[in-house]
Amino acid sequence: MRILLVGGAGYIGTHVAVALYEAGHEAIIVDDLSNSRKSAVARVETIVGQHIPFFEADVRDVVALSEIFTAEAPEAVIHLAGLKAVGESVAQPLRYYDTNINATLSLIRVMSEYGVRRLIFSSSATVYGDPETLPLTETSRVGVGISNPYGWTKAMIEQILRDVAGAEPGWHISLLRYFNPVGAHSSGLIGEDPEGIPNNLMPFVAQVAAGRREFVNVFGDDYDTPDGTGVRDYIHVMDLARGHVAALDHLTPSVSVYNLGTGQGTSVLEVIHAFEKACGEPIPYRIVARRPGDLASVYCSPAKAAAALNWVATQTIDDACRDSWNWQRANPDGFPR
Repeated sequence: MRILLVGGAGYIGTHVAVALYEAGHEAIIVDDLSNSRKSAVARVETIVGQHIPFFEADVRDVVALSEIFTAEAPEAVIHLAGLKAVGESVAQPLRYYDTNINATLSLIRVMSEYGVRRLIFSSSATVYGDPETLPLTETSRVGVGISNPYGWTKAMIEQILRDVAGAEPGWHISLLRYFNPVGAHSSGLIGEDPEGIPNNLMPFVAQVAAGRREFVNVFGDDYDTPDGTGVRDYIHVMDLARGHVAALDHLTPSVSVYNLGTGQGTSVLEVIHAFEKACGEPIPYRIVARRPGDLASVYCSPAKAAAALNWVATQTIDDACRDSWNWQRANPDGFPR
């Protein structure tokens, strides 16, 4: 199929593009480049050996989006567009609500107008808020204890998509709740390239390993976890990317929800030590105070995706650290500006 990949020049989008071509699909990438680089698309073209149509556009721009649908005639959409930094969303809530929700509303309007009703949406484990029990399943409570506007935008968009599918027959929608994407493509050509100070653990650790930063801050070592540090479900970005292809190949009428994670929790210190193995050097860190709103442990059950999509994560945290270090070492300053 011809897949419109909105937000396709970003960290997850570039890896999804590779996975689409691996599976025999074609991608059309739309991105406003507000937190990504056009050079990343060129790297994807190198990996897949094909030209990929690229449009620099804001998904909120209905006119631009309509022109793309007219020119490219996509058969399905993977929606990755949006702002994603939790801390920034607390400081800039209106920007997050405007960008994330209005991008979705514009996209749905244009899809409906052009009769394209097959959609994969990039959601997040943040919709679960403060979990009652672990592991999280797709039937776990949603929307209680969400601590930031980013998470609320994901929960709200999920509800919008449910309402649209309920009102307008013919929609086939998958909501993919990501856990913690890490790693990079094994080629070292694409990977995570955060602006400024990384918000996520793995790229921060990688920058310390590369000598760009002095040490890793570990926020709290007194949680009720095996080593006292926070535990998360880290999934290799290529496993995550292939989860989108599996969801695309198994779209069903109305709305389906899937957790994309490994089902295994890994602590902050375990990530640091795994990265030390990958780079062959000790990584300095210091213990600092907990951050408000951080949870001790968050991990999922991916059993539904395994049963319904025939998809399981196959790569380990060691694989992710190896690939992340390979990317960091080959691209110390990220993508060409």
